Parts: sequence; C-alpha cells; structure tokens
Amino acid sequence: MEKFGSHLSFGESDIALIDLARSTAAIAAALAQQPPDDQVVLIAGDLMGVQKFIYTISSDGALKSLRARSFYLELVTEEIVQQLLDALGLPRTNVIYAGASKFYLLVAATDALKEILERTQEDFNDWLLETFQRKVFLAIAHESFSVDQLQSASGSKQTPLAQIWQQVNDKLAAQATRKFVHQLDTILNPQLSHQPCKVCHRDDVKRLTRLKRGEPDSVEACAMCARMFRLGGQLLRVKAIVRSSRRNVSPTRLRLKLKSGIIYHYLFNDPKEALRIAADDDLVLLVNDWDVNHYQTSQVTPLLYANYAQPSKVEFEENDQTKPGTMRAEEFAQEAEGIKRVGYLRMDVDRLSQIFSKGLGEKYTLPRLTSLSRQMTYFFKVYLNSLAEKRQHNFIDYCDALNFQRLPRNPPNDPQKDPDKNLRENLLFIYAGGDDLFISGAWDEVVAFAFDVYQAFRAYTGNHPDITLSGGISLDDAKYPLYQAASDAGHAEDNAKANGRDSLGLFGEVFKWSEWLGAAETTVLAPEDQKYLETEIKPHQFEELFGVKGLFGVLPFVKRLDQQLEVNQSRSFVRNLLATAQVQTQMLKEIEDQQSLEAKDIRYFLHLPKIAYTIARLPRCVRDDPNFDPVRTSLKSPYNAPYFRAIATWIECLTRSSMTPK
Repeated sequence: MEKFGSHLSFGESDIALIDLARSTAAIAAALAQQPPDDQVVLIAGDLMGVQKFIYTISSDGALKSLRARSFYLELVTEEIVQQLLDALGLPRTNVIYAGASKFYLLVAATDALKEILERTQEDFNDWLLETFQRKVFLAIAHESFSVDQLQSASGSKQTPLAQIWQQVNDKLAAQATRKFVHQLDTILNPQLSHQPCKVCHRDDVKRLTRLKRGEPDSVEACAMCARMFRLGGQLLRVKAIVRSSRRNVSPTRLRLKLKSGIIYHYLFNDPKEALRIAADDDLVLLVNDWDVNHYQTSQVTPLLYANYAQPSKVEFEENDQTKPGTMRAEEFAQEAEGIKRVGYLRMDVDRLSQIFSKGLGEKYTLPRLTSLSRQMTYFFKVYLNSLAEKRQHNFIDYCDALNFQRLPRNPPNDPQKDPDKNLRENLLFIYAGGDDLFISGAWDEVVAFAFDVYQAFRAYTGNHPDITLSGGISLDDAKYPLYQAASDAGHAEDNAKANGRDSLGLFGEVFKWSEWLGAAETTVLAPEDQKYLETEIKPHQFEELFGVKGLFGVLPFVKRLDQQLEVNQSRSFVRNLLATAQVQTQMLKEIEDQQSLEAKDIRYFLHLPKIAYTIARLPRCVRDDPNFDPVRTSLKSPYNAPYFRAIATWIECLTRSSMTPK
C-alpha cells in the first residue's frame, strides 16, 4: 500500500491513501486494547547526544567509521521502537515516525504503559552509558488524550493534536538537562583509567585492538570503534538485516546486550537469503527494497536509508576475504577538479519544529502529520540516493543551475541518456535522514550537489516561503581530521542560519541561496540598502536598456569565467578580484557605523576603478569577445560588489591544484 498509495489522494485531495489507512489502523489497534474513556497516548523518543557520538572521532578511516556510526544509531532507534511495540502488543502501523534518532508512537493508555516506558528507557540508558560513556542518552516522553481530540478543531489557530505534539516535545526537551538521572550512582563511582582509544578517546576500556587487523602501524581502538570501522566497509553491500535473539545465524552481525536480553542484528547482502534464514519470531529489515514480493509476512518491514557511496579502489579484509570498501578521502581529493581537496557538506531544514507544530494550521490531523514526516523521510532517505546515483534521470531541468555544459539528451523514451559533465559520482553519504545530512566527496562535486539538493528541495516543497534549507561547506586536505572538518562545516552552517536562514556558507562567505544562484537580486538587500541603490540600474534591466544580458550573484560569473578564461588569465583576474575584496573588507572594518553613507559608498562603489583596471589587463581576444560583454557590464554593477571574494575563490579552486582554502 505504501508503494502504490503514497501519492494517491483518498477522501481529501491532500491526504494520501497510505496515511489515511495507517492512521486508521493505528487508532483501531490502540482502541482494540479498550483503554479507559478511549484514551490514547502519543509517545516521543529521542537519542540525544548524537553529535558527540558521530562527529568526535579522529583516526585513519574516520569517514568509514563515522558512516557506520550513523547507521548504527538507525538500528538502535529501530530496536527501541520494536521493543516498545512488542511490550505494548501493537503492530508497526502505530509508528507515526521512526528515524534520525527520533520516533513517535500512538498507543493505548493502558495501566502498564508508564512502567513499560520507564523500564525501556532505563534499560537502554544503562546500555548506552556502558557502551558510549555518556555520549548518547535516550529520552522518552508521553502525553495522553482522548481519541476525539484527533479531529481537527475548525476555526482554531492550533488544533488539539498540534497542542499535544508541542507538549510532548516540550517534555522531551526538558530531559536534556537531567540525562542519566537514574544512572548517577554508576557515573559517580570511581573508575580506573586506561590507555585511551585513539578513535573515540574513551579511557575506561582495559583492552584495545588494532583498528586494521594485521597492520602493526594501525592505531589501537576500543572494541566498539573497531566494530564500527569494519561495519563501515560492509555497508555498501548491505541489503537486509535480520533482528533475532538467536546466536550464530550469520558471521556478520551487531550485538546489543541489554538487561532484558541480547539482540543480534545480522547483515545480509542478499534479501532473499535473509528472508530464507529468518525464523517466525525474527524481524527482517529490507534496506531500500520496494519489491512487494519480499513483503509476504508481517515480520518484514522496510528500512529506508541514505546509503549512496562509491566503491574504493583499495580493498579490505573481511572474514578472510578481500573486498572493496567505500571511497576514501585521499581518493576524493584526487578525483576533484582543480584544487585537490575534500568537501564536507552539512545541511538541515530551517525551523523544522515550527513546521511540524504550526505548519499544518487548522488542518493538523493525524493523517497529515504522518504524511509530513513521511515526505521528509522520502526526500532525505530515498530521493537523495537517486539524485546522486542517476542525477540526469532524477533532477529538475528547469532549475539545473550548476550544469556548466548541458549535453544533448537522447529521446525521452530512451532509458540511456547522454552522460552529464557533473554527475556527482565522487560522493559519500555519511548521514542523511530526518531533516539533515552530512556528505563528503570531491570538493567540486560536493558544492554542486549542495545546489542540487537545495533546488530539488525547493521544488519538492512547492517553493513554500517558510520551508527552506541552510547549509555549510568546508574544503579540507585529505589528511585533515574528520571531526574538525565536520566542525568547520557545522560552523559554516551556523553562520548561514544566522544570516536569516535559507543561506549557504561557503569559501568563508555567507549569502542567500538566491545570491549564490543568481536570482531575484533586489530581495536580498536590507531596506536601507535598497533605498541607497534605488537610482542604480539593476542587472536584470541591462538587456532591455543596453542589449546585454545582465549577470547577478556568484554562480553566473563563475560559469562564464570558467568557460572563457584560460588558466593564466584566470589567475591574474582572480588576484585582482581578491585584492579588491580585501581592500573593501579592510576599509569597512575601520568604520564604526556600517550603515553610514561612507560605508555604503565603500561597499558598493569602491570596486569600480579596480574592476576597470582588471578588465583592461585581459587579452584583447577576451575583451572583444561579445560573450564577455555581460561579464564586463555586470561586474561594474554595485549589486555585485559583495560577491567578488566568493567568485574569485571559486574560480581559483577550479583552476589551481595547490591552494589552501580559508
């Protein structure tokens, strides 16, 4: 039903058949337990501290280890959900959302509910405390209400369900200040300190092992980090997972040792083999599998996972067999165009909590809430896989801003389309799900993919003004510590959020996406700046007035200059642009009032003499080329003055093989 009923409306035009069916089944399953006064409960759960668990690692093979850690948390989230469903006697339909370390369940308000939630939370937190040394904490909150409140309250600004959603999330957030309150005795007990793990730096483990078996120079790591390193090499091929309490089902496995018992997760490359081996009381998770023939029993469920990666040319040992792993940072750097650097991209949806709590307005009903979470999951865990894997098949032509050289396509009915210069092949999805992502790869492809993701997301959400993305990208040497690269990309993302959101931090600059892409130039200026420049001709008016198409923003200039300038010409041109930007920056720093007339004069007009000089230094063949006229005219526009540093740095990265980006 999910495969064929996800985009078919039923009853109302904005309610999908799957969401109506799943919500109805969830309510029916809860009411079948005959709770008093038809009371139901919304349960919310969150694995807090994921950032510490995922990003604070440093070692050889960190990319692979970090990717495995994000996948492992997906399995832990699934395990918590499954244990709650088993304890409450409910089916999977009662899962409103599960993924990205969070989950929401709709259950019956039974007498045993509180005890089950407390026991589950304490059991998992004991395990998390021992396994991850206080880095990850499970918070669980719940809010009870009458099933009648699931109906929308017509005319109200906030429906009862919206209020319930907000209340349960407030309770969840409150637990962030009192983590591990039931484990304080364990935390406060003195513990012996040992040699720290070289990956996660924990020092409470007696025995460390070589991260890479058989290599005496490999760093020493704790058992968990060694397990994550091996898992990272296997993820490229995992197609199914069997959750079982049985031992020795398969040699490739993960183990969760809880007080309630030991649970194994066996990894399979062939879904048919997993289905054949699974016992009646096992659960089979099929990774990104939409073959309905594989879902013949209720013990089989899909696991949507952003798993895009390219195989490495370097092989690794697994169970005495030599197999290819995923691409390494060194390989990404070598595949990059121009400067040999690795790019790291972090993005997330702006104001997601407000979208879920207020975005549906008076139409805040359970089916629509389920649909909202499902559609977010589809974008980050399903669509991004296909966007990276087969970009030309799965991207929107009309907003294909970064394809510098559009190649002709074969007829639409031909499944084989011509190759695309920017296929984004050299990427690795470290994490993508919920509402955010962390991706690495060759720097130029990471930058291009960021613009792909943004444009696709805006199209996916109907260009809704309040549903946007912000992101940050860092460019680093292949040997640069991954945890620091993640921090740098996160800092760039924070700067983008501080820029009023809907922005990107890149090359040490922060602009709105429209400024990077080159669209709607007047909307990005503050009102006082718009008034200051009101007598100036805008770039989009150039064609009408001068017969020359105007350029605005960063990308249009980069595309033109990359195509028209030779390498030596680009270097000279870039130096002059950077010098102009540097003079502007330095002079603006010396002015206290940034809104003064003097500051505006410097910001928007200081560049004119230097730009005229820079253009005059170009070869005559470039200056006389009619295709260069838009560049010449548009560079002099005050509307483009803020973008010189970003333009120059981008071109420099494309044309240089030895430069350290800031």
